[in-house]
Amino acid sequence: MRSFTILWLGQILSLIGSAMTWFAFTIWAWDVTGKASALATISFFAFLPAVLFSPVAGAFVDRWNRKLVMLLSDLATALGTLTIFLIYTFGELQIWHIYLVSILAGFFTAFQYPAYAAAVTTMLSKQDYARAEGMLGSARALSGILAPVFAAALLGVIGLSGIMLIDLATFLFAFGTLLIVHVPNPKGSAIGLQSRGMLWEEIAFGFRYIKEQQGLRALTVLFMSAGIFLAIGATLMAPLVLSGTENDESALATVQSTGAIGGVAGGVLLSLWGGTKRRVLNILIGGAAACLLGIFWLGVSHTVLLWAVGSFFFAFFEPFVEGGNLAIWQVKVPADVQGRVFSARHLLVQIPYLFGILASGYLAEARTIPVVLSAAGIIGALVFGAGYFFREVHDVETLYPDAQET
Repeated sequence: MRSFTILWLGQILSLIGSAMTWFAFTIWAWDVTGKASALATISFFAFLPAVLFSPVAGAFVDRWNRKLVMLLSDLATALGTLTIFLIYTFGELQIWHIYLVSILAGFFTAFQYPAYAAAVTTMLSKQDYARAEGMLGSARALSGILAPVFAAALLGVIGLSGIMLIDLATFLFAFGTLLIVHVPNPKGSAIGLQSRGMLWEEIAFGFRYIKEQQGLRALTVLFMSAGIFLAIGATLMAPLVLSGTENDESALATVQSTGAIGGVAGGVLLSLWGGTKRRVLNILIGGAAACLLGIFWLGVSHTVLLWAVGSFFFAFFEPFVEGGNLAIWQVKVPADVQGRVFSARHLLVQIPYLFGILASGYLAEARTIPVVLSAAGIIGALVFGAGYFFREVHDVETLYPDAQET
């Protein structure tokens, strides 16, 4: 756990810097356009390349040194922030610049996700997978607590350029911690050796593996179905608050920070407890609760205090959902093919999520944001609840053997 903890500490600081920058971008884009669709488009472009290139990235992650992949992807993301800083400082920043850098950041995130997820598998024992995800979830949530508060307080003092400089400084710290930790290479497995071949064959292997494993295929379908509604909740929170408070940055910071507190609470609880013995229950119960107590609650609320409550519970259950899901995949998939399999799953799950992001802004402008959020919360909860009645999902941990047992 020592090396993982060092890596985790570096990620906390880096995530705070990145979250401060994206909070500042959100405020800037809303001030310039005043449209929910603009914020949705930024999120869409950040997710699009991360989704489309993930199978290719996964194949390379299984071929290359995973630590090197993480270093290079972090460096490239920092260069994107540096580019926006230079344009903003010496030129005239426009909304399409944000779109372009969002695409760049998303492209390198395609390499970050499978590399980090697969690295955890080789650094820790399987008993610690859920706890590790709880620690990573609490790191993401902690950045959500501090970043909006810091960014809202500092925007008027140091401006957007100052926020981006802070982001670049935190990157240097995280880059340094990654340099000093040891990330073991995975041991070869029979299926890993058999799956070697041309690049396109290795990419196809990830999808074929999921298709042939009924339990993992069922989990993928569940997350594909629920992802649309989770995306709507995540995307419309900022325009909901800004439109309801006359663009009050402090109100948005309060709601987002309260949500992040919920994420930290959920992540800490998961890291200490480890979740239920049957991890799939973390997914089903946590997902339904996030939709009802989070997304639906946001839709029916009308004050900053109540929005903060909904934001809290939306984030509180996320570590349980993601931690339970990732722990199942880490146990069931051989370590030396996880890059390809995880990336294939990422593509399949994130395509509906992307649709939810893009559609949310236009749905909100066609209807109203509260109506769209309320409907998304109810339908999302029904999707997670339905998973309980499908044996392939409900009994996925016992129906199918662990990777080391095959």
